[in-house]
Amino acid sequence: MLWSQARCLGHLVASDITQKGYEKKRSKLIGAYLPQPPGVDQALPQERRTPVTPSSSSRYHRRRSSGSRDERYRSDVHTEAVQAALAKHKERKMAVPMPSKRRSLVVQTSMDAYTPPDTSSGSEDEGSVQGDSQGTPTSSQGSINMEHWISQAIHGSTTSTTSSSSTQSGGSGAAHRLADVMAQTHIENHSAPPDVTTYTSEHSIQVERPQGSTARVAPKYGNAELMETGDGVPVSSRVSAKIQQLVNTLKRPKRPPLREFFVDDFEELLEVQQPDPNQPKPEGAQMLAMRGEQLGVVTNWPPSLEAALQRWGTISPKAPCLTTMDTNGKPLYILTYGKLWTRSMKVAYNILHKLGTKQEPMVRPGDRVTLVFPNNDPAAFMVAFYGCLLAEVVPVPIEVPLTRKDAGSQQIGFLLGSCGVTVALTSDACHKGLPKSPTGEIPQFKGWPKLLWFVTESKHLSKPPRDWFPHIKDANNDTAYIEYKTCKDGSVLGVTVTRIALLTHCQALTQACGYTEAETIVNVLDFKKDVGLWHGILTSVMNMMHVISIPYSLMKVNPLSWIQKVCQYKAKVACVKSRDMHWALVAHRDQRDINLSSLRMLIVADGANPWSISSCDAFLNVFQSKGLRQEVICPCASSPEALTVAIRRPTDDSNQPPGRGVLSMHGLTYGVIRVDSEEKLSVLTVQDVGLVMPGAIMCSVKPDGIPQLCKTDEIGELCVCAIATGTSYYGLSGMTKNTFEVFPMTSSGGPITEYPFIRTGLLGFIGPGGLVFVIGKMDGLMVVSGRRHNADDIVATALAVEPMKFVYRGRIAVFSVSVLHDERIVIVAEQRPDSTEEDSFQWMSRVLQAIDSIHQVGVYCLALVPANTLPKTPLGGIHLSETKQLFLEGSLHPCNVLMCPHTCVTNLPKPRQKQPEIGPASVMVGNLVSGKRIAQASGRDLGQIEDNDQARKFLFLSEVLQWRAQTTPDHVLYTLLNCRGTIANSLTCVQLHKRAEKIAVMLMERGHLQDGDHVALVYPPGIDLIAAFYGCLYAGCVPITVRPPHPQNIATTLPTVKMIVEVSRSACLMTTQLICKLLRSREAAAAVDVRTWPPVLDTDDLPKKRPAQIYKPSNPETLAYLDFSVSTTGMLAGVKMSHAATSAFCRSIKLQCELYPSREVAICLDPYCGLGFVLWCLCSVYSGHQSILIPPSELETNPALWLLAVSQYKVRDTFCSYSVMELCTKGLGSQTESLKARGLDLSRVRTCVVVAEERPRIALTQSFSKLFKDLGLHPRAVSTSLGCRVNLAICLQPHRLGKLAEQGTSGPDPTTVYVDMRALRHDRVRLVERGSPHSLPLMESGKILPGVRIIIANPETKGPLGDSHLGEIWVHSTHNASGYFTIYGDESLQSDHFNSRLSFGDTQTIWARTGYLGFLRRTELTDANGERHDALYVVGALDEAMELRGMRYHPIDIETSVIRAHKSITECAVFTWTNLLVVVVELDGSEQEALDLVPLVTNVVLEEHYLIVGVVVVVDIGVIPINSRGEKQRMHLRDGFLADQLDPIYVAYNM
Repeated sequence: MLWSQARCLGHLVASDITQKGYEKKRSKLIGAYLPQPPGVDQALPQERRTPVTPSSSSRYHRRRSSGSRDERYRSDVHTEAVQAALAKHKERKMAVPMPSKRRSLVVQTSMDAYTPPDTSSGSEDEGSVQGDSQGTPTSSQGSINMEHWISQAIHGSTTSTTSSSSTQSGGSGAAHRLADVMAQTHIENHSAPPDVTTYTSEHSIQVERPQGSTARVAPKYGNAELMETGDGVPVSSRVSAKIQQLVNTLKRPKRPPLREFFVDDFEELLEVQQPDPNQPKPEGAQMLAMRGEQLGVVTNWPPSLEAALQRWGTISPKAPCLTTMDTNGKPLYILTYGKLWTRSMKVAYNILHKLGTKQEPMVRPGDRVTLVFPNNDPAAFMVAFYGCLLAEVVPVPIEVPLTRKDAGSQQIGFLLGSCGVTVALTSDACHKGLPKSPTGEIPQFKGWPKLLWFVTESKHLSKPPRDWFPHIKDANNDTAYIEYKTCKDGSVLGVTVTRIALLTHCQALTQACGYTEAETIVNVLDFKKDVGLWHGILTSVMNMMHVISIPYSLMKVNPLSWIQKVCQYKAKVACVKSRDMHWALVAHRDQRDINLSSLRMLIVADGANPWSISSCDAFLNVFQSKGLRQEVICPCASSPEALTVAIRRPTDDSNQPPGRGVLSMHGLTYGVIRVDSEEKLSVLTVQDVGLVMPGAIMCSVKPDGIPQLCKTDEIGELCVCAIATGTSYYGLSGMTKNTFEVFPMTSSGGPITEYPFIRTGLLGFIGPGGLVFVIGKMDGLMVVSGRRHNADDIVATALAVEPMKFVYRGRIAVFSVSVLHDERIVIVAEQRPDSTEEDSFQWMSRVLQAIDSIHQVGVYCLALVPANTLPKTPLGGIHLSETKQLFLEGSLHPCNVLMCPHTCVTNLPKPRQKQPEIGPASVMVGNLVSGKRIAQASGRDLGQIEDNDQARKFLFLSEVLQWRAQTTPDHVLYTLLNCRGTIANSLTCVQLHKRAEKIAVMLMERGHLQDGDHVALVYPPGIDLIAAFYGCLYAGCVPITVRPPHPQNIATTLPTVKMIVEVSRSACLMTTQLICKLLRSREAAAAVDVRTWPPVLDTDDLPKKRPAQIYKPSNPETLAYLDFSVSTTGMLAGVKMSHAATSAFCRSIKLQCELYPSREVAICLDPYCGLGFVLWCLCSVYSGHQSILIPPSELETNPALWLLAVSQYKVRDTFCSYSVMELCTKGLGSQTESLKARGLDLSRVRTCVVVAEERPRIALTQSFSKLFKDLGLHPRAVSTSLGCRVNLAICLQPHRLGKLAEQGTSGPDPTTVYVDMRALRHDRVRLVERGSPHSLPLMESGKILPGVRIIIANPETKGPLGDSHLGEIWVHSTHNASGYFTIYGDESLQSDHFNSRLSFGDTQTIWARTGYLGFLRRTELTDANGERHDALYVVGALDEAMELRGMRYHPIDIETSVIRAHKSITECAVFTWTNLLVVVVELDGSEQEALDLVPLVTNVVLEEHYLIVGVVVVVDIGVIPINSRGEKQRMHLRDGFLADQLDPIYVAYNM
C-alpha cells in the first residue's frame, strides 16, 4: 500500500539527549504497554493523565475514562496482527502528504466548547459507556509484541526530514506546514509528551526547524521564491514538495491490472473484476439441513401467554414478576403477578371501551397501537404490552422520540402510518417529557401520523365493571405484536409475530435455556425488542420467573450494577451484551465480594457479532476466580425476522470446551471457510452460538441469486424453518416473499422441503457437531470488486490501530458508497477535541495501512468529524444510514478527510494508447470512402455582394473619417453613457476629426514622433480613447490600446501595463491627466520602476493648431495598429493588424450586421482588444452608424444600465461580454418586475451578441434569455461570436427577427447539438439525443463572416479532417492578422500560426491556425440566398486541453460537473500538474463545509469523467483569477497555487 512508516517517538525537537535520559523517557513512555509484574495495579500510572475534578462522577467514572476499550471489537490477537501489519510498512521511506488547512479551520472550537459525546447506547450494537475511554490493553498479553515493535521502531529510523515553513501572505504559515516528511508515529502516553529526538545507535540527529522568515507579503500571483527543504533539495514551494511526495507515492506499483472489460455503451471500456484464478473456491459436499431437537410440549405449559398471566395472577398473586431499579441501584418498584394481571385487565378494558364513543370505538380488536415507553420504566411497558394482548390489539413498541427531528424518526413515522396506528400508549413521566408546542400540545413528529396519546397509569384509568372479563383463547394465527427493524438504508420495517409463534418461541426458549418456575433473571437489555423482550417480558411470564431489570441510565453510572444484582439476588440467569461484560471488566477492581457461582446461564445477546468472543474470553479470564464457570457463557444469535436463531445450551459438563474457529479473512471475502491460513495476520476467530432451536430446521443458502444450498465449507445466509418466527413485513408483500417465503434448492434444482424458510440476515455456517457459527450480518456486507467485506471486521481493524487517543471508540461508522460501478468503503469516526492535526492524520494513514494489509481492500475515504456530531439512534449508537446520507449530500462537516481513490479505484478504462499515426492522405481517402465530407465552410463571398458601400472606395480608415467629416459633419457617431444612464459625452464626425488633428499635432510637436512609431494609449473606456486612436492614424503612428491600471489595485495591474508598453516598443504613452498622476504616484513607484517609462503625453491639454498635412500610408499592407491581449493560458500576445485587414474587417462586420448611418448599436464591452476594440473604435467610422458606448465597469454600480440603455434608445443590435451577461443575470434576477414597471422593453432587440473567444456558455445564455423573456427579449436574439488572436472575428451571428424574418432574409436559428463527451475525449464527434448519458450540449458559435473560409485540420499531422472529427479550426480571410508582434522575432512560432498549409489536399491556400478545437456540421437550414448553412462549434482551446490517460479533456467540462456537485461550490477551475489533476473550488459557505466538498468532487469527476482527482483545493470566493473577458486564468491560478499564494482554506492530497 502507499504508505511509509518512519517511526519516531514523540515530537522531533532540536536538542540532544543522553542515553540514560533516553532510557528513562522511553520506559516512561511505553510503560503502559509492558507486562506488569504481578501485584502492581495497572491502573495507577494512568491516573495522571487528566486531573479528575472531585465531582458527582463516581469512582467508576474515572477508571473508565482512563482504561476502557470497546471490548466488542477487541481482540488481542487482532491487535497484534494489526501492529505486525503496520510494522511491515515501516521499511518504506515514503510519506503521505498531509492536507493543508487554514488556521481558522484548525482551531475549530475551543476545548471547553466540547462535551464528551454522550453514547447513551442501549439495545443497538454500539458505543462504549463513556466516550472518552482510553485505549489501553486490559490484559497484558497483547503488549509484549508491542514493546518489541516499538524498540525496533526507535532504532530503525535513521533519517528525518522537516520542510521549511515560511509565513505567508495569508498569515497562516503554520497551518500549511508540510507534515514532517517522515510520517511520525505517536506512541500513546499518559503523561505530558516527552521530548525525545529520533534516536539512532550511532549518533543523534539535531533537527532545526526554521521558523518563518520575516513576513513578506507576496503578490497575489507573483513568482514563487525558491525555497529549500530540510534535506537541501530546492523546490519552488511547499506545495510542489507535497505534490512531488504525492507523485512519488503514486508511482508505487498498484495491484495487478485486471484483464477483462465490459463495454460501457461506448468503446471507453470500464474494467470489470474477473475472478482471480487462484482464489479459494468451496470444495466441500452440499450441506445438509440441520434439525433442532424436538420441541417437547410439557403438559402444564399454558395454551397461550395470556392464559399463563391469568394463571399466575390468580394462583400466585404475590409472586414477584419484575423489579425495577433507580439510578442509585436501589429497588424502585416490585411488580407482582397479581398486580400485572389486574392492571393489564384495566388497560385492556380502557383501550377497548374508553377511547372514542360506544358506537364508534377508536380501537377494535386486531388494530395496531404503538407503545412509547422510556428505557427506565419496564413495569409500565409490561402492563401496557399485556393489556394489548388481553384486548387483542397489536402493540408496536418504538423508542421515545426526543426531538422533532430525531435521526430516523421519519422512518418510524412511516412504519406507524403504514400500520394505521392512531393511538400511542405511554407512561405519565414519559408523556410529561415529550416535546410540547407553546400551547402544551404534543407536536406531530416529522413524518408521523396524527396520534392520540393515552397514559396507562392506573390512576388515570377507570375500573372495569365486575362482569367484564377479557376473552382468553388458545394461541392462534392472529398477530400478537409487531417488532420494528431498521434496514441498512435507514428504512424501518415492522416484523409481525403471530400469537402461536409467540407462544412457541417462549416454549422453545424455555426448553433450550432450561427455565423453571420462579427462577430469577437479571436483564440489562432493551426490553422493548429482541432478546430483552423475548426473555425479560415474554418467556419470564410463561414460567412465572422474577426479572430484575437494570436500566441503561444505571449502567452508565455504575457498570457493575448487573453483576452486583446477580450476587444480591443469587440470580440463575443474566441477559447482557458483550459491551456490558466489557464495562464490568473495566470497573471490577474496586469490588471485593463478587460471587457469580449462582449463575447457570449468562446469555450474550450479541453473540452473533464475531467480535463478541474477545469480551467473553476476557470476562471469563477475570471472573473465573469469582465463581464464574466457563460453560455458563451462552452466546446466542437472533434476528428480527427469525427471532432466536441459535443459542448455546447451558451444560453441567465443564470438560467440553466451546466451539472455536480460526478462519482466514482472505477466504471469507470469497465466502469460503479456510481454517487458519499461512498469512497469520488476517484471521477471524469466531465462537459458536450453540445449536439450532428446538423444533426448527436450519440451512445456509447463497447470499445472492437463487437460494441454493451452500457447500459445507461455504459461507451463506442462515435460513430457518420453524413455527417460532416472524411471518411477514407488515404491509409489504413483495419484500415478505423474498424474506419469509424462501425455498432452499439442492444442486439438482429441487426444494429441500415443502415448507418455506426464513432468511435470518445472518451470514455463517453450520460447523461440526451441528454448532452454528455466525461471521457477520447481511446488512454489514460490502461487496468490493467481487469480494465480500464485513463492516464489523473493518471497524475492529480500525480500532486495533494504536494509539487510540485520537478517536472515540464507540463512535465509528463504516459503510460503502457506489462510485463508478463498484462499492467503495467509507469510514467515519468522531475525533477527540484534544488531538492535533498531525496525530489524527497519522492515525488515519495507519488505519488505511492496517485495513489494506489485513483485509486486502482499499479504503476510499476516511473522515473524522468533531466529537458528538454524528447522528444518533434513540439508544445512543451511530445512525448509520443517516451518516451515509449526510456524507453523500455533503453535510457531514468533517474536520479531517483522507481520500484514497488512486488505491481503490481499479476499474478505470484502459488509458488510450496512441495509435501509430495514420497519414493525412489515408484519413482523407477514408473519409471519402465512408461518404463523410471534408469539414470545410465559408461565409458569403465578398466579391459577389452588391451594396452601395461608399466607404469601400477608401483604402484607409483615416480617409473614411475625413470623408464623413466633410459630407455629414454633424452626424453623431459616438454617445458615451455614465452610470446613471445619462449622456456623459458624444462625438459627431467633425468633432472627432478636429480632435484627432490636434492629437496628431501634439504627437509630432511634443512627442517628436516619426511615422511608424508605436504609441501606447492608456485610457478608460470612452471618447478620449477613440480620438487618440484616430490622432495616431493622422500622425502616421501605430496605436496600441492598453487597459489603465486600477487605482485600488496598482500593485497587480500596473506591471501588466508596463509590460505591454515595453513589449510593444512604444515610443510614447498617451493618457488623461488623472492617469498621468497615477503613473507618477508613490504606489506606482512601489510596483514598477517609473524611471523607465517612455515620455507620457497628457491629452487633456491639447494644442490649438491643425497639422500641416494628414499622414497617408504608402501601402495598405503597412501596420494600422497592434492588438495586445493576455490569453487564458497567461501568454501576452500582440498581433499586427494592417490597414487592409482593418478595412476588410470593418466591411465584413458591416455586411454581416447590416450596419448603416441610420442605425444605432449599443456596445457594452471592454475596448482594449479583439472584436470589442473594433466595435468600440472602428466600425462606426466605417459604417456611419451611431454607437452607444456603455463602459462595463459602470455596471458594477448600476447592473441595469446596459439593458435600460438598449430599451431607451430602442436599439436593435447590441454587443456585450459574458461578464456583463453574468452581472445582469445575477444582479437583476429578482428585479424583473420592477424593471418592467420602469418601462424596460427589450422587444425591439433582434441581435444580442456575446463577444467571446471561447466555447459558448450555453447555460448562461439560456438563463439570460429565460430571465428577460418577460421583458420582451426574443429567445432567438441571443447569440455568440468567435474570435481569436489570428483572426479577431471569425463568426458573428445576427439572427434576423421581426419584419425581416417574414421577408425571408433571416439567418437560420442558432443550433444546439448534443455530443457524446466520451467520444470527444478521443477527438471524435458523435451526436446523441438530448438528455442521454454523457451528453454535452454545444451551441453554434455564430454565422461565419463574409470573406471567411474555415477548415478543420488535425493539429498534429495538419491533414484535413472529416465532419465527424474534432480538430483545430483553421481560418483564411482578408482580415486575418498579419502575424505576432514579437521583440525577439520568433519567426517559427509566427509562420506556423499565420502561414500554415495543409499537408494533403489543398496544399496551396495559406491558413491561420486559431488554436481552438472544434467541428463543423451541415445543418438542415438554408440561408437567405438558399445556401445550406454550415454551423461551427467550438469545443475549447488547444493549449488549455489536458492530456490525461491518453485522452483529451477540456477543463470546462470537468468544472461544470464539479460545480453541480454541491450547493456551496460557486466556481471551479482545474489544471494538471505532473499528471495530477488539481481541482480548485471556491466555497460559498462556512469554512466548516470545506472538507465536505473533497469526497463529492472526487466522486463526480470519477463518475462522469473516469478521472481520479489528485489534489482538491478549497479557496475563498474570488480567488480564481478571471480576465477582462470573463475567462478563467487557469495557468495563473496554477502558478499561484504552486507558489503558495492562494491562502487556501483546505488542500486535500488524494492518495
